[in-house]
Amino acid sequence: MSVNIVAIAGSSSPHSYNKRLLEFMQQHFADDDIRVISTRGLPMFSEDDPLPESVKEIGEAIAAADAVIIAAAEYNHSLTSSLKSLLEWLSSDVHPLTGKPVFLIGASTHAQGGARAQIHLRDILLSPGVQAEVFQDEEFFLGDVRNAFDDQGNLMDEGTVKFLEKCYHEFLAYAKTVNQVKGGQADA
Repeated sequence: MSVNIVAIAGSSSPHSYNKRLLEFMQQHFADDDIRVISTRGLPMFSEDDPLPESVKEIGEAIAAADAVIIAAAEYNHSLTSSLKSLLEWLSSDVHPLTGKPVFLIGASTHAQGGARAQIHLRDILLSPGVQAEVFQDEEFFLGDVRNAFDDQGNLMDEGTVKFLEKCYHEFLAYAKTVNQVKGGQADA
């Protein structure tokens, strides 16, 4: 059965490695409906402004999705301002991430693969106003990302692909359980 996933590339870079990773997942897991969305160009959060249409559309897509994947770019040991701003918009007037299964991944030019950004992101996603159901079992960090993809956008290391597959399928099982509990079907 196909799963509907919103995948957010949390970078404003026009050449985002995290977006490239999500696009690889979109192709590699083509049996599922993975919609890649970028934070590039989204307006910065201001509680004095009405919810922008672009953010409203993202919120609606998240609300309709079975699950969310967030690929967090890391700058200065934290997540990007564009991703933080999107999360602020999504926790002000609308709350589509509340109770939503979320898988955190990250790609970085450094060896840590965005691990520090994911720590901050996890705290934000668990905070009041957001209250996402963050997948805790496996973590996927892609370090040295400049050398990870071939010219067609495919991950080149077979071991990395196998680990990504393992993480992804464990997340799908988690998402199914979370959604059953939310739907009152936990005893089924």
